[in-house]
Amino acid sequence: MSGKFNFDLRSDDWQRKLPEKLIIGRSDLETDENIVLKLLAYVLLFRERLQISPQLHNENIPFIPGVVQLDYQLNPALWVECNDCTVQKLDKLAVKVHDAEIWVMNRTQEVMAQLIRQMTNAKVRRDRYHLVAFDEEMFTEMVRLLHTRNEFYLLQADFEPPTLQFDFNGLWFDVPFYYEKF
Repeated sequence: MSGKFNFDLRSDDWQRKLPEKLIIGRSDLETDENIVLKLLAYVLLFRERLQISPQLHNENIPFIPGVVQLDYQLNPALWVECNDCTVQKLDKLAVKVHDAEIWVMNRTQEVMAQLIRQMTNAKVRRDRYHLVAFDEEMFTEMVRLLHTRNEFYLLQADFEPPTLQFDFNGLWFDVPFYYEKF
């Protein structure tokens, strides 16, 4: 790891009882944007046994997830991509983690729209993927505010309609996000 980021978490969202602390390690190839995407994925999709970028030790799955939830047989039940992801990788994931929900976190709505066009052109399986994109200004500001020690307070996160209300390192955000199922 080339660095780690500590997050003090608090939540008033009754659906997301976040732990008090979260540590996200950064590999040499990851950017601050990847760290923010992992944080947002963790918060939005929070459930028991979520892990960030673990080695799966499964020779049939040659990928490392951004965020994952393993079932009791150590198979992925939830798989979240938190970086620019190719259509070929997404198509392989649909086969390799066939029982898992597959989510893709995108920095912006424009990036998500481009990925959807590529998925449509490549004719990947339908009704298999969940795509999320964030408000560009919010995302850029979060990356700018990211430090090695951070505070995150979640007031609310909803998918109907897609909205986020939170404080990140002293700055309040009340913004929509974008969600599509493909």
